[in-house]
Amino acid sequence: MSIRIKDLCAVTTFASKISAAFLIAFGCVSIPAQAQDAAAGAKTLDDLLLQVKKADQKDAALNKEREARFAASRDQQASLLGEAKRAKEALEAESAALQRQFEVNDKEIADLMASRDASAGNLGELFGVMRQSAGDFASAARNSMLTVQFPERIAQLDRLAQTKTMPPIEDLQGFWFEMQREMTEGGKVARFNASVTQPSGERTKKNVLRVGPFVAISDGKFLSYETGSDSFSVPPKQPPGHFLSTAKSFESQETGYHPMILDPSRGVLIGLYSQRPEVMERIHVGGWVAYLILLVGAIGAGLAIYQFFYLTIVTAKVNKQLSNLNQLDKGNPVGRVLASFKGSAMPKDEDAEVVELRISEAVLKELPAIQRIQPFVKLVVAAGPLLGLVGTVIGMIETFQSITESGSGDPKLMAAGIGKAMIATVLGLGIAIPLLFINSALASRSKRLVQILDQQSTGLLAETLEARQGGAGAAHA
Repeated sequence: MSIRIKDLCAVTTFASKISAAFLIAFGCVSIPAQAQDAAAGAKTLDDLLLQVKKADQKDAALNKEREARFAASRDQQASLLGEAKRAKEALEAESAALQRQFEVNDKEIADLMASRDASAGNLGELFGVMRQSAGDFASAARNSMLTVQFPERIAQLDRLAQTKTMPPIEDLQGFWFEMQREMTEGGKVARFNASVTQPSGERTKKNVLRVGPFVAISDGKFLSYETGSDSFSVPPKQPPGHFLSTAKSFESQETGYHPMILDPSRGVLIGLYSQRPEVMERIHVGGWVAYLILLVGAIGAGLAIYQFFYLTIVTAKVNKQLSNLNQLDKGNPVGRVLASFKGSAMPKDEDAEVVELRISEAVLKELPAIQRIQPFVKLVVAAGPLLGLVGTVIGMIETFQSITESGSGDPKLMAAGIGKAMIATVLGLGIAIPLLFINSALASRSKRLVQILDQQSTGLLAETLEARQGGAGAAHA
């Protein structure tokens, strides 16, 4: 049987491929890609052999090149490994040196701490006292209105009072400085700008005048200071007017000595004084009885004052008339009485008894104008305490009613009724006592005028009788 070379080559190529695949599957040999390509392109066995040989040579050259590269890399890695070992040894040596230095430093620190503790002695106790003092002064500083002017000191004092370690010398010096400044500024009158809260809640910058740590004023009004606040506030109710006038006058001054209201309690007393009700508020508490008492008292006082001035004027006219009885003036009681029975007005043929009665009638005509209003003033003097007693009874009734409703545990519940009772009593006595003195003055003046009228009328009667007796004797002779 004849076989063609082409068929043989195909068979050989197929067999080689099968063998290569078999060997690759079992991992026995690795067929290079060049050999496979050569086997695929060979036409004869010689070509195949030649191509396989070339492929082997080429693979061998690649392998040598690769081995050379691996060797160079190996030498480089060995060099790097050596350098790493040398660096490690240097670092280990440095670490050992640092460890020895650390031990030396640690021992030195321990020695220094022992020396510090030995040198400190009682500084620990001193530090505790200082911290307590800083805490106490921080509380005092919060209660002082100087904090509004120097607000930064609170944080410094709190830090010093809360520290757990010995503070630096700067903090201790700052603590001493703040204590000294509190004492120094407490004796000064200072002006500075500060935040002031109005009663409406509006907060504005104002020029504030501080008188030591006692009072602060702005725009003629007293300011209040809340503990720990960084601003002042204007109380909704100010002290009485004379307090405000004094404060306003003091605020307008720049130098010299001037009177000023001081509060040693640093605002507490002025605040309590401001809460006191004014006169009209007290009267309003007294209710309708208080207004009735005031109305009666005002009417009585007005009439009494009118009558007092009337009697004063009449007394002056009467004294002037007494100094000149030859010229009678009918503008005063004495002049009118004398003018009725002197000269042509003197009766000639009437009996003495009738003349006496006529003179008494003339005097009696003058008495109502002289003694008027006095009975009403006496009535007001008597009615004032009685009206006050009415108000007292009404106030006590309200007090007992509040006790019945809420008990007697809270005195404020009874204060309104008791206040109403006392105010009515005070008002009743307040109008009665002055009117009593005024009525006494009116009675004294009126009695003096009546006495003068009686004296002059008696003298007129005696003069008339003497004139008649003289006329009768002349006629008999």
